[in-house]
Amino acid sequence: MKKLEFTTSDHVRLSYTDEGDGPAVLLLSGIGSYREIWLPTKRFLVDAGYRVINLDARNQGASQRTFKGRRMSRHAIDIKELLAHLDLNDVIGIGNSMGASTLFAYASLFGSHQFSAFIDVDQSPKMISDDTWQYGFKNLTWENFPEMLKLPFGPATATRVSDEVRTNVRAARQAHPYDVEQNNAFLVDHAFQDWRDVLLGLQIPLLIVAGAKSPYFNPKFASVAAALAPRGQSQVINNAGHIVMTEQPALFNKALSAFLKKI
Repeated sequence: MKKLEFTTSDHVRLSYTDEGDGPAVLLLSGIGSYREIWLPTKRFLVDAGYRVINLDARNQGASQRTFKGRRMSRHAIDIKELLAHLDLNDVIGIGNSMGASTLFAYASLFGSHQFSAFIDVDQSPKMISDDTWQYGFKNLTWENFPEMLKLPFGPATATRVSDEVRTNVRAARQAHPYDVEQNNAFLVDHAFQDWRDVLLGLQIPLLIVAGAKSPYFNPKFASVAAALAPRGQSQVINNAGHIVMTEQPALFNKALSAFLKKI
């Protein structure tokens, strides 16, 4: 596994790993998370013959801390520049939480022609519930936005992850602490977005995977959101919370494998 860095056009250093050979897969973590959370997925994909690029977003993991670019559009530009840096096309994008929103932000700005498929892991396309959407983040509404986002979210998982993943994430967190206050502006921007129009125009296959016990989203969002996309499909994984791919890796990898075979 190669641990690498590249510098964005606004001079921010981003850290990523690049492992395996074959069709390219880009893994994107949720806000405040670390690329180490993807260990079971990464191993599965590498063993299945894929090249896996696992990115720490700006202000997260081993990437640079900065006050610049704390918005979804800049995160999407970071992906555009990373793909150009690696000269990649036909990429399979897999994002958990905010990582999925980053893929939608990319499609909204640049289209989806550089990707062959998106996989959204437990991220509603709209975080704020209102009369048009009942599947937002917890009880976030226009009445309590954005103040509610300053409150503790509580545990993201419903099932204990493996000791190996826990150890690796803990080590990464100790080496590169996440600054919640510094990145609050990004959280607000993330929660403000509505990606439903992006799903309506998405021309590549989309799989939305929800955790049946997600503490953040009603899993019913997955089928409703997938129905918006011309080539969308969904699956709910039992006994999983928000970090579906790590809480139930065998079930997630089975669903992922079945989806990838179709594309």
